[in-house]
Amino acid sequence: MTDIASLRPALAVAVAAVAVVPILASARRPNLREGWTVLAAVGSFALVASMLPGALDGTVYVADLGTLVAGVEFSLQADPLGLLFATVASLLWLVTSFYSIGYMRGLDEGDQTRYFAAFAASVAAALGVAFAANLVTIFVFYELLTVATYPLVTHDETPEARAAGRKYLAYTFGGGVAVLAGTVLVATMADTTAFAAGGIDALATADPVLARAAFVLLIGGFGVKAALMPLHSWLPDAMVAPTPVSGLLHAVAVVKSGVFGIARVVLDVYGVDLTGALGMGLPLAVVAAATLTLASVIALRQDNLKRRLAFSTVSQLSYIVLGIAILDPTSIVGGLLHIPAHAFMKLTLFFTAGAIHVETHTDDISDMAGIGKRMPLTMLAFGVAAAGMAGIPLVAGFVSKWYLLIGSVSADQAVFAVVLLVSGVLNIAYFWPVFYQAFFEAEDEHDAKPLVEFPLGGESRSILPAEPTPDSGAVTDGGHDGADGHDDHGYDKHDEHGHDDEHDDDHGGPPVGGWERRGWVGGESTWFMLGPILAAMVGAVLIGVVPETAVFLRLVDVIVEGATGVSVL
Repeated sequence: MTDIASLRPALAVAVAAVAVVPILASARRPNLREGWTVLAAVGSFALVASMLPGALDGTVYVADLGTLVAGVEFSLQADPLGLLFATVASLLWLVTSFYSIGYMRGLDEGDQTRYFAAFAASVAAALGVAFAANLVTIFVFYELLTVATYPLVTHDETPEARAAGRKYLAYTFGGGVAVLAGTVLVATMADTTAFAAGGIDALATADPVLARAAFVLLIGGFGVKAALMPLHSWLPDAMVAPTPVSGLLHAVAVVKSGVFGIARVVLDVYGVDLTGALGMGLPLAVVAAATLTLASVIALRQDNLKRRLAFSTVSQLSYIVLGIAILDPTSIVGGLLHIPAHAFMKLTLFFTAGAIHVETHTDDISDMAGIGKRMPLTMLAFGVAAAGMAGIPLVAGFVSKWYLLIGSVSADQAVFAVVLLVSGVLNIAYFWPVFYQAFFEAEDEHDAKPLVEFPLGGESRSILPAEPTPDSGAVTDGGHDGADGHDDHGYDKHDEHGHDDEHDDDHGGPPVGGWERRGWVGGESTWFMLGPILAAMVGAVLIGVVPETAVFLRLVDVIVEGATGVSVL
């Protein structure tokens, strides 16, 4: 690796952070406010993307910004591992920005200026985590990420949102304290907190008891945002947030900062060899395996779509941790590749859940029979992303899980390969019913056999009672047609957010007469939402079909070669 002085890592963070000011100043001009959001997202991504070619050739871009505390530089570096996370965060911020416009306007949400400002601040903090050059700097941005995302979690300002926000702060600030304590121990033992490919050399001669204690503190602290059980319960409760925020929490920034921190600790603080010598890899792998299995089982029991996706996230994050903890070069490739793979797939899934809510106010899976007629492209994207989450070929999840399986076997840890296969089956078990109901069940027969009357799936007509006459004030598609083109359903617009409350028969689900068939040309939703859904889905497919061309696999191979000396490709 060759270090080159460059301000680009700092500028990528600064563009997102500075965007908060014009966004807040444009509160009375929504188009300008959202223009600033998109412009900042484009700028940050362009700066990050400009460093990718150099990173693939072994260049590390370093920005020294002074002294943070005595003996610790406030330094940012764009190395291959940091660029992996930064590329995902900045690219998907751009996609989510367009989706947020359609979502927030579609529901006429309040406090939209605060929302867009907090979103920009959150991405700035996530980029700071990605580019931090040492444990102290990553701790600072890790805590700033908690502060920046809190207004998003509590956006609705309901009692449930405030309670979820308090829980979020308690868990994540607690994790931050653990990271700080571990950082102090590392600094005491090694006289440095700077990341180094292959690990900090001085830790190899440190007191093994202290080294293990610091490892547990660091992994535990980052494990909070990585949602390792039993530190995960804040994540499903955070579903009170608007759906784009759920995408930020689950796919783009917050949870990825947790697994990224774990990757930094294993690869660039302790190193693969020392982690194995201290006996810390296997316990971490066991925790990850237990988390991914138990979370999948819990997901099976969730009827609310966002809560099912939340527990799916808890499970999928542990695929990343498991791949790293097995300590085999191939498994590490699988774990790191699952960072972008999961991001594109899970963002697609959350986007579809949000679009369903905006257009039909339907949140529970039990109310979605036949909804594929109303939202065919949306549910097709859901099916593609869900297939990838289960490890079906031609989607991103297959490639990352292939490397995970091969790495598990080559490391003589076949038991983890079995766990991965079982989890894949569980993924199918909790995703397939959603897709099946959407296209192959009629509205009033939730246990019907697959229906093939209509070539594209489902029935060509509704079998629900006929609609009353048009002049009787009847509703279509779950609500009264609003003059603005959106349905004025008269429902609580925030009831999507992951509650397990008793279902209200008047909320969501098919209207009298059944779902209106909208066709396959985009009439189901605004393109501000439908476009990002399809873009995220295409990203997931590209990683699955041409992973090397999509950059991420090559970048991951550079990371693993630097950490282990072994190139997998």
